[in-house]
Amino acid sequence: MKLVLFDLDNTLLPIDSDYAWGVFSIEIGWTDPQIFRQRNDRFYADYKAGSLDIHDYVRFATEAVRLRGANLAATAHARFMREVILPQVRTPALALVHQHQAAGDRVMIVTATNEFVTRPIAAAFGVTELIAVELARDAKGWITGEIQGTPSFKEGKVERVEQWLLAQGLRWQDVEMTFYSDSVNDLPLLEMAQHPVATNPDAPLRQLASQRGWRILELFS
Repeated sequence: MKLVLFDLDNTLLPIDSDYAWGVFSIEIGWTDPQIFRQRNDRFYADYKAGSLDIHDYVRFATEAVRLRGANLAATAHARFMREVILPQVRTPALALVHQHQAAGDRVMIVTATNEFVTRPIAAAFGVTELIAVELARDAKGWITGEIQGTPSFKEGKVERVEQWLLAQGLRWQDVEMTFYSDSVNDLPLLEMAQHPVATNPDAPLRQLASQRGWRILELFS
């Protein structure tokens, strides 16, 4: 199997959807502007520095959604897609995804952003298979703010992809894998791929890719 994996934020999208959702929640009045923005910026800085506590962040990032309930959350996310995400879905990124699909490759998005934010975004790219941070649910089926299972973050992306492979009756050696990512946080999975592609890379990943001779792709230049 030729397996093609895409990170999402700053890879297929020129923005961070998780951060953008936080800003959007301020704009629609769901969060206190000053307090939320300060904490959101702090978490984003931790992510870029490779020191993010993913469990603390998911509790924070999903709190407003959890408190509003499923119906209001769905309505808000549809507006978020229209106003924020769809204008950022660029032709080069869509074309790259469609190129792999047309070649018969198995295409999947593997992201550290939670499923609530990312599942509709994956659909906008025409990708049906998504590995994202899964959210735990209560007895009524609504999110609790906790993470279900292994978060798809750093080494967790490797574990989640391995779980997916096993569910298909496959092992790592059964696939020829390409992985597109912008972030050095994704180094564990990049190192598992036969074809790692540093896509719009951050400075640490750009340096590492240059040293190792990995392909560097400027998707939005």
